[in-house]
Amino acid sequence: MINLSKVSFLIYFFLCLFSSNFILASVEEIVVLGDWKEISPDKNDASIVLLGSKEIDNQAVNHFEELSYLVPNLNFAASDSRARYFQIRGIGERSGYQGTPNSSVGFLIDDIDYSGQGGIATTFDLDQVEIHRGPQGSRIGANALAGLIYIRTKGPTKEFESTGRVVLGSYGRKSIGLAVGGPLQISDDITYRLALHKHEEDGFRKNIYLNKSDTSRKDELTSRLKVNWEVDNKTSVKLLFSRVNLNDPADIWTLDGSLNTLSDRPGMDSQKTNSFGLNIFSKLDDFNFQSLTSSTNTDVTFSYDADWGNAESWHPYVYDYFSQTIRNRETKSQEFRLLSNENLKAANKKIQWVLGISYSEIKETNFKEDDGNYGDPSDPFGPYFSQSSSSSYYQSKNVSLFGSLDYSFTDTLQLSLGLRREDWKANYNDTFEEEFRPSNTMNGGKISLIKNTENSNLFASIAKGYKQGGFNLGLGLGSSNANIIYNPEYLLNYEVGLNTKSLDSRIRLSAVLFYSDREDQQVLISTQVDPSDPNTFSYLTKNAAEGVNYGFELNVDYEINDSLNIYTRIGLLETDIKNWKSRPDLEGRDQAHAPRNSYAAGLNWNLNQNFFLRIDTVGKSNFYYSDSHNNKSRSYSLTNLSLGYQLDQLEVSLWMRNAFNRYYSVRGFYFGNEPPNFENTLYERHGDPRHFGLSLQYNL
Repeated sequence: MINLSKVSFLIYFFLCLFSSNFILASVEEIVVLGDWKEISPDKNDASIVLLGSKEIDNQAVNHFEELSYLVPNLNFAASDSRARYFQIRGIGERSGYQGTPNSSVGFLIDDIDYSGQGGIATTFDLDQVEIHRGPQGSRIGANALAGLIYIRTKGPTKEFESTGRVVLGSYGRKSIGLAVGGPLQISDDITYRLALHKHEEDGFRKNIYLNKSDTSRKDELTSRLKVNWEVDNKTSVKLLFSRVNLNDPADIWTLDGSLNTLSDRPGMDSQKTNSFGLNIFSKLDDFNFQSLTSSTNTDVTFSYDADWGNAESWHPYVYDYFSQTIRNRETKSQEFRLLSNENLKAANKKIQWVLGISYSEIKETNFKEDDGNYGDPSDPFGPYFSQSSSSSYYQSKNVSLFGSLDYSFTDTLQLSLGLRREDWKANYNDTFEEEFRPSNTMNGGKISLIKNTENSNLFASIAKGYKQGGFNLGLGLGSSNANIIYNPEYLLNYEVGLNTKSLDSRIRLSAVLFYSDREDQQVLISTQVDPSDPNTFSYLTKNAAEGVNYGFELNVDYEINDSLNIYTRIGLLETDIKNWKSRPDLEGRDQAHAPRNSYAAGLNWNLNQNFFLRIDTVGKSNFYYSDSHNNKSRSYSLTNLSLGYQLDQLEVSLWMRNAFNRYYSVRGFYFGNEPPNFENTLYERHGDPRHFGLSLQYNL
């Protein structure tokens, strides 16, 4: 355990940083895009991990879930197909919700908010991925209490450019992608980029009852068109149209923890999302103007065989349950920003500022159907058949005012202040005659001090993040108001950090210490109401009095020579649920999905002019699956390999993921699902086993 108090913890490291003497050479600029203004990470005042397009391509992955292993203190929860929910520094949702869409981790792709819908994050033709750890209230407000995942796909280029990629692999993997772009013939001021990608695989499960190997298959299509128009030397317009179609069956869970399922009615975990984005940037005389407009329309089908078995596996008992939810979500967002420009900066070099207003709206409908049949041969009145259906409607509106001011005391010392105020209102009703109209007004912001010297960039910051409250469903009219309604959660985060380069820029290092106080911490617990019916889970979100999350994050890149580069990323995390009178059994315990240690290390080695070798090892220590029980995962370490050949524009590589075929789990449930006694049992979802393949990519 880290046993420093909050005050000494911060002061000690702050003094160490400002007394350090590092050798800093010239810095090659890497731009952070997930902010109002593009800045170098060397001048940033937060903990960020950047993954560039080359690093992403080297991983031979098809989804952000697989990239997340490279980022310490970032975890995910995947119950069925693709991961939709992520946790940063131990904070974040682990599954779907009842009532309020309420994400602690913001998830943006090309400035469009997909929080809680991370399943669409396919990885073909990406430009950059940024993981901002810590509250980002000055960036996206309520959806970024714990941090922000920001993905930027490749945009149009002034010159014609094309990329083709083919991947063949084990478990029936077949992927093909094509991206083309450049100027339109009608005008050099209009450029475009079109990206198409199709991915198929059988999945890593075999249904031995149906004798099929594709009941957890992936069938995914991503299409995206970007058009940029340079109207004149002061105004530019960026258009985006995208469609992601994940037609993925869901047959994941097994009774024995193996890769062999027994379901007689495999479900689906499909998602189809259409998106539109329009960004306008204009340079005026005294300031710059930005307008960001977006809308999405998402259809989700989520269904599963709730008993995980079949008539033969449960004989002589009759036990057969199935659940299906059909969801539609529509979102709209409009944000206006005014930013200080170079003219104002020339007149007053000490001040830079941002002012803005944003509006977002969510409309969502859910239709749920459950059916089941249970019979005990010793019961002369059975079996018992059940069937139910319900629908719900949810709408929320957010209006936010925000501002940011950067003041330079000297050329090397800067103070940054950001504030945000948000008004949130929601409306919910369903066929059970439950109605809620919650509303919250929340304030957040950030203050930081940044010291840029010839040798390093040092910062210290205090940030306040928040997310809205909500309500619990299915508790009945007689339930106490304390159980039905839960309040907003606030997080006060303290950070001190360092970014530096040394040895002629061959060593790059960033280190951050953080300490977070969680006020009115929202904790999700669940229980199975009817032991014989796996569809009767009841979920309850309550406010614990207090929670604490603190730790250390380190990124080191070392370019040993022109041919060999190594990197190390480390995350240390301590979490604690405190002062929760209604659940004293959880006080002092680690929070769920918050591994104390996580890391990624690897090397990129150009063996000669044409051959290269990539090796990385990623791992996590054990962590609690839930706040409802005390079962833990096992710690694990995974190794990925890639051996390739590059000649001019052609690159060919042989790759292998989880090379040593380590068993590991990414999700766990503890409940009764086996007749006749339905004893509580831990069921774990197996992570991806060893798989391998061949990739070919041609760039023109």
